[in-house]
Amino acid sequence: MELLDQWMWFIIAVPLAALAGWVIGRRGGERHSGHQVSKLSTTYFRGLNYLLNEQPDKAIELFLHVAELDRDTFETQVALGHLFRRRGEVDRAIRLHQALAQRQDLTDTQKIQALSALGEDYMRAGLLDRAETVFNDLAQLDQRAPQALRHLIEIYQSERDWEKAIANAIRYEEVTGQPMGKLIAHFECELAERHRSNGDVEAARAAIVRAYAADPTSVRAGIAEGRLEAEAGNTHAAIRALERAARHDPDFLPVILPMLLAQYEKIGERTGARAFLSAMCEHYRGIAPVLALARMVEAEEGIAAARQYLAEQLKDRPSVRGEAALIDLSLAAGADALATLHDLKHITDQLLVRNPSYRCNRCGFGARSHHWQCPSCKEWGSVKPLLNYAVV
Repeated sequence: MELLDQWMWFIIAVPLAALAGWVIGRRGGERHSGHQVSKLSTTYFRGLNYLLNEQPDKAIELFLHVAELDRDTFETQVALGHLFRRRGEVDRAIRLHQALAQRQDLTDTQKIQALSALGEDYMRAGLLDRAETVFNDLAQLDQRAPQALRHLIEIYQSERDWEKAIANAIRYEEVTGQPMGKLIAHFECELAERHRSNGDVEAARAAIVRAYAADPTSVRAGIAEGRLEAEAGNTHAAIRALERAARHDPDFLPVILPMLLAQYEKIGERTGARAFLSAMCEHYRGIAPVLALARMVEAEEGIAAARQYLAEQLKDRPSVRGEAALIDLSLAAGADALATLHDLKHITDQLLVRNPSYRCNRCGFGARSHHWQCPSCKEWGSVKPLLNYAVV
C-alpha cells in the first residue's frame, strides 16, 4: 500500500512539476524579476530531484510552494486543489475551487473544469447535496458533460433515488453512445422491489416491464418477475419467468433453482422439473442442477439410484459440494466402503488436476508447474506453491 501511495503522489506531482516549469519559462519574461525566476527555478529543480530520489512528500511540498508563488495561473490552482484533495485536505480544496469557479475571467472550458473539480471535492467530503447542485449546474452549462452525468448517476445511486438515476443514465447514453441498458434495468428492478415491498403489485410489474425494455436478457428482472408472480399465486407464470432467467444466464442457477423447484413442487410437476434440470446440466457445468436431480432421483427411485447417478456425474464435473453429497448418500445407503473410496479417490484426483498448484502473488496467475518467471506478468520469483497443494 505504501508503494502504491508513493506512485500515486508521483503521478500527481509530475504533471504539476512540468506545469510549474512551464509557468516559470512563460512568465519569467513577462513580469517576474530575475530574482523571482531564479527562486522558482531553484524550487522546481529541487522538487524534481526529490521525485527522482523517491521522496514524494518533500517534492509535493515544494510544488505546492511553486503554485502559491503564482496565484494567477488557473491550471496551477486546479492542480493544487487536486493535490489538497488527494492529501485529504478537502476543505482547502473546496475553498480553492470555489474561488476559481467564481472568477469572472474564465473561459467556458475553464469554468467547466473548475466546477467539475469542485463537485469532486464535495463528493470526497460526503456533501452529496452540494455535489448534486454543482454537477447539475455543470450539465446545464455543458450539454455534453458526460463526467457530470456519471457523477450524478453515482450520487442518485447512493441516495437510492432510482428515478433520477434512470433519467441521468438515459441522458448519459444519449450523450456518449455508451449502452446503459443493463444498469438501467438494475435501477428499474430496484424500483420494482420498492413497489413490491409497499404492496403496489401493478407498479412493480410496470417497473419489471421497463427493465426488460432496457435489457431484454436481464436475469434480475426474470427473478423479480418470478418472485412477484409466485407471491400472487400465478405459479405457471412464475415458472416461465424463472426458467427464462436461467436460460439467459445459467451461472445464476444456484440463485434461481430454490424458487423454481418450489413452484414446480406446488403444482406437482416433477416431470417438467426433471426435464428442465436435465437440459440445464447440458449447458451449465456447475453442480447445482446435478444435486437437485440427485435429490429427485432419491425421492423417486431410492438412495442407491441417487448415489449411482451422482457418482457418474461427478466423474465429468468434480466438485467439493458434490463429493460431500456423495459421502452423505453412501453413508445413508450403507454402500460398500471400497467402492465409495474408489469413487472419492477419482473425484479428488480430478479436482487436483483442475486446480493450480502454484500462484503468482503479484498478478494471481495460476499454474500446475513451477515457473521462476511468471508467464503472465513477467515478475521473477513471484510464483509460489499454494499451501493446499504443496508437495512435501
